Amino acid sequence: MEEKAIFQGGIQLLTKTDNHDNTMHELSLAQNLIDQLLQLSKQHDAKTVTKVTVMIGPFSGIVVESFAFGFKALKQDHQPITGAQLILETPAPEYICLDCKTINTGDTRTADGHPKAVYETINDKICSACGSNRLSPNGGAELILKQLEME
Repeated sequence: MEEKAIFQGGIQLLTKTDNHDNTMHELSLAQNLIDQLLQLSKQHDAKTVTKVTVMIGPFSGIVVESFAFGFKALKQDHQPITGAQLILETPAPEYICLDCKTINTGDTRTADGHPKAVYETINDKICSACGSNRLSPNGGAELILKQLEME
């Protein structure tokens, strides 16, 4: 196993001890969001960003908790957004029936309210219209900045 430390502003954010560096993905996505927020706040002459609402699709491959951690840690180095509240929306997964084309919504959630991973739910699903188990994910791979509040 390889150990990696990630630093931001002189603070060690985390240490990875395996070769699957998933958190690096979420950190880079959080940094891209911060860059976008800084650009928007400058463009609108805002002194502070107070609230950021982001939707993370259930099939995006983004670990919601890691993304939130990355945003919280990285925002500290950027004055307009240091106090910004991050609201994460994680809609339930949707599946399309390959037999009758009905859209079925998965409603299975983890204890913290986020949708379970695809592999935990798709095998248990059947179409609500025809009973088929031939379901395929329908959308849900997005990461969208939905709302931004600035002063």
